[in-house]
Amino acid sequence: MMKKFSLLVAAFFIACSAYSQYDIVIVGGTPGGIMTAIAAAKQGKTSVLLERTSHIGGLPANGLGATDIATRGATTGLFSEFVNRVKQHYIQKYGAESKQVQDCSDGFHFEPSVGEMVLEQMLAEQKSKVTVLKMRQFDSESQNISMRNDRIEKIRILNRESNKIEEYTGKIFVDATYEGDLGAAANVPFRLGREGKDEFNEVGAGRVYKYWGGTEGEGSTFQTDNAVQSYNYRLCLTNNPAIRLEVKKPLKYNRDEYVSMIEDVWTGRHTGVQMLQVTEAMLEENRKHIAKGNVSKIPGDVWGIARITNMVKLPNDKTDANNQHMAFISTDLPEENWPWPTSSWAWRDTYAQRLKDYIQGLIWFAQNDKELPEHFRKAAKEWGFAKDEYTDNGNFPRQVYVREGRRFEGMYFFTANDATAVAPGKRPVIHTSSVTASHYALDSHAVRKREPGKVHLDGFLSYPSAVYTVPFGVMVPKVVDNLLIPVPVSGSHIGFSTLRMEPCWMALGQAAGVAASLAIDDQVKVKYINGEKLQKILLGQKATLIYYRDVNPADANFEMVQQLGLRGYLPDWEARLNDAIDQQTAMAWEKLSGKKLSYEAGKTTRSEVLKSIYTNTAPDNRNASSH
Repeated sequence: MMKKFSLLVAAFFIACSAYSQYDIVIVGGTPGGIMTAIAAAKQGKTSVLLERTSHIGGLPANGLGATDIATRGATTGLFSEFVNRVKQHYIQKYGAESKQVQDCSDGFHFEPSVGEMVLEQMLAEQKSKVTVLKMRQFDSESQNISMRNDRIEKIRILNRESNKIEEYTGKIFVDATYEGDLGAAANVPFRLGREGKDEFNEVGAGRVYKYWGGTEGEGSTFQTDNAVQSYNYRLCLTNNPAIRLEVKKPLKYNRDEYVSMIEDVWTGRHTGVQMLQVTEAMLEENRKHIAKGNVSKIPGDVWGIARITNMVKLPNDKTDANNQHMAFISTDLPEENWPWPTSSWAWRDTYAQRLKDYIQGLIWFAQNDKELPEHFRKAAKEWGFAKDEYTDNGNFPRQVYVREGRRFEGMYFFTANDATAVAPGKRPVIHTSSVTASHYALDSHAVRKREPGKVHLDGFLSYPSAVYTVPFGVMVPKVVDNLLIPVPVSGSHIGFSTLRMEPCWMALGQAAGVAASLAIDDQVKVKYINGEKLQKILLGQKATLIYYRDVNPADANFEMVQQLGLRGYLPDWEARLNDAIDQQTAMAWEKLSGKKLSYEAGKTTRSEVLKSIYTNTAPDNRNASSH
């Protein structure tokens, strides 16, 4: 009888253990984590997605509805599927010729609730393989992770509803948090703060002051420090009275935080490069001009709510309201967020409330403070929160915009030089192990508050980049054998400043899901997966690994161009498949392939020659993680 009872107990514990055991354990319900789960499901793998809040979707579900991508088509795959679903939602609900479809900008602009809905739909289609658990908090402490022989065996998660600890075991673990909490608990080395220019010779590195759109100016030392770029909330504002809610004065309101803006409004002083042409006499003349009931006439100056937030139109009379780059005071709150990446969730929650109070106070100040021009206040009062967004959170975003947390040191360390053209008009360096192409400026928000005499806030900058390739190694730790980090990736402050955009994170999540599946199938460490297999699967899912202006994922020759492009056959921005091949190009391709090619210069098309090479040459079998 005792033996039978013992077997029943053992069976019970095995069953309980199996419930919490998955192929892949993903911490963070960000878009990067979501795409990891979806991509893994497509490879037949089970995963659990552990999200701290009661909503999945990260920032696109919390106000970041104006998609940050400089070249549409550079990043595709599951990201393109997300964008296309957004567009189809607006078409089906409002009609193809509707204003909503026009304002969704082909699916790249969307309301927060729509972003969340689409991501939920994509997950629901994989529900047989993906378990989504909300209100699950991972605290980055050693007792919450069990490791053996450089492998994570299990993690411990706080169920915020039951206040009980749960354990999750898996074959592969994925850190998809904005902060990098799981990787830090696994002792993966990470960086905080800004590298100096002397370390990697990057533009914008270290301490930098510059007019927005201008060059570096007085006070720039380019030296390293511990400063973290500022956070804010991406607000959903509207000027439609039918859905507009008044912004109330917060209980913790400190007028002194905003008073320096009064003089800025009256004079028109701002942080844009146009100020180089503005004299003190012009500022004083503008004060008199405004006193007569006019708006500012200083070049580059903006009026009303635009003084404190930069808005991009979304469907249904809503906006994605971000920090105003041209202002000394806006919705960013520099300096106070520096501890966030390595702090406890208790500290983070306190800061999140502080940031909310600050932003609501800023808007209330702009709309109501009697020292501001009356017509300025009136213009600002035209705007308020959208009453049908974040209805369970007082119509305010639920999640802080964490632009930068921990940055891990992985198999490849991405810097600004990886995103900068090697010569004018040329590409950046091509990574043969690329898992996505991407494109956004080298873009960082301020790290310090307003300082007397400075032309702008320290670290608020943007530099141009070119469409680049992202090597697999940016999400692969050097030591931990079964961990991938597709969101808090490996890079410098400036390098990370372009990788940190949600389209890129979605693409890296997709690659992480496929890579994790390959590691499981081939029973290898994540850094030893077959890179060619990874790329072939991604290409089959219409992911773009290297961008060409004249070949997209719908083209029949897409996979060929992608693979040969990464191997150096097509270094320019166009593949020009229908052009006739010239002698110089043919000789270069013969050298690359090591084979004598059959062609007639000036007559045989480049496509015909490339197909011959693609068919008859073995792929480059170098391990993807070695680049």
